[in-house]
Amino acid sequence: MSLETIILAAGKGTRMRSKLPKVLHKVGGKPMLQHVIDAAKKAGSSREVVVIGSGADLVKKAIPNVEFVLQEEQLGTGHAVLSAKENFAESKGTVLILCGDTPLLTSNLLKNFTTAHEDSDCAATVLTAKMPDATGYGRIIRDTDGTFKKIVEDKDANELEKKINEVNAGVYCFDVQKLFGALEKVGNDNSQGEYYLPDVLTILADAGEKIGAFRADYADETLGINSRVQLAAADRIFRMKKNHELMDSGVTIIDPNTTFIDYDAKIGQDTIIYPNTYIEGKTTIGEDCSIGPNIRFTDMKVGNKVTAQFSYCHEAEICDGVTLGPYVHLRPGTTIGENVKIGNFVEVKNSNIGEGSKLPHLQYIGDTDMGSGVNVGCGTTTCNYDGKQKFRTTIGDNAFIGCNTNLVAPVNVGDGAYIGAGSTITKDVPKDNLAIARARQTNIEVWNDKRK
Repeated sequence: MSLETIILAAGKGTRMRSKLPKVLHKVGGKPMLQHVIDAAKKAGSSREVVVIGSGADLVKKAIPNVEFVLQEEQLGTGHAVLSAKENFAESKGTVLILCGDTPLLTSNLLKNFTTAHEDSDCAATVLTAKMPDATGYGRIIRDTDGTFKKIVEDKDANELEKKINEVNAGVYCFDVQKLFGALEKVGNDNSQGEYYLPDVLTILADAGEKIGAFRADYADETLGINSRVQLAAADRIFRMKKNHELMDSGVTIIDPNTTFIDYDAKIGQDTIIYPNTYIEGKTTIGEDCSIGPNIRFTDMKVGNKVTAQFSYCHEAEICDGVTLGPYVHLRPGTTIGENVKIGNFVEVKNSNIGEGSKLPHLQYIGDTDMGSGVNVGCGTTTCNYDGKQKFRTTIGDNAFIGCNTNLVAPVNVGDGAYIGAGSTITKDVPKDNLAIARARQTNIEVWNDKRK
């Protein structure tokens, strides 16, 4: 089967009340349009042409690896498809038509739908669904024998037709050449003055072509998004499905209702996810981990047997056996080595922390290369910024950094070196040396307390 796809993504989405094009709003951490493109590709589509209009430049910037066609005026779905006619001048076979605001479509549904179309020898097949509330959808009108007859748009439906709950899901398969031939005959004699794509089905049927209707098993998969309320509902459906898939694969999720895991996230077997946890972007988490409660991981790479709670970490790597939190902030460019312990109120930025090192509490470690077995005392700060430039700190293996130490970069602390508590280090500390950089204490026995 030769399968190509047209995706309609030109609408303004006025009910979203947003500066962002509707199709770029996210479900499960991914733009709705990207969900649709990915489902088409996985269903066997060899080419995706996206019809854009409102916010075209933003859509082009956000969505890679597709062809774009600009619909100058938004004059209906039929007009949108016709905008792509030149792109399919040499095409033969089947064209799949999707809407960019249906993020819950699955590749399995599209595979079954396109296969049914090919097997039926129809010129066109429409995907349908039975909705508990069909308001806003075009109704599927069938003959007495159950065969497809026509589609009536909600705004054009009479009272009897509005009682029908089988609706047009906005997904079609067409013989590509017959589609564009029929599109030229579509008129705009309707309440909106628009060129409706469903009218092509009637035109083809009147010409003696066979039209099919394939009903989806799960109506939720066909939901179109037109408002923020519908967006939230779709996101909830998606995330619960993602959680169920992970649990079926061997992940324990204590409370799926308060766990939010993005589309691209991957989690290993026997990991436990505690409530109020957000796993975003392309985060990967290994096996036998304990994550949460109150964790936010964004684009993280997390190893096996990691324990983390009450922390925010993004664009960083946590290796096997790390204990993290509470109240840790890992910033981009950071790698936490195996079996490192990071305690409460610690921030690490653009740094490499060696195996088995300890940052127990109240530290800022920025632009640092730290060896293994290092102990960093409470209140330690790497002073990496002079107001104009960032500088790096290097700490060797098995060094001991006393409490309330300031390491003024660029500075190197050698292997096995010791730094006395309360020191401000501005010069390199050689291997195995003890460095103390603080004024000698002076006690004044008799003095005048001006506060009294």
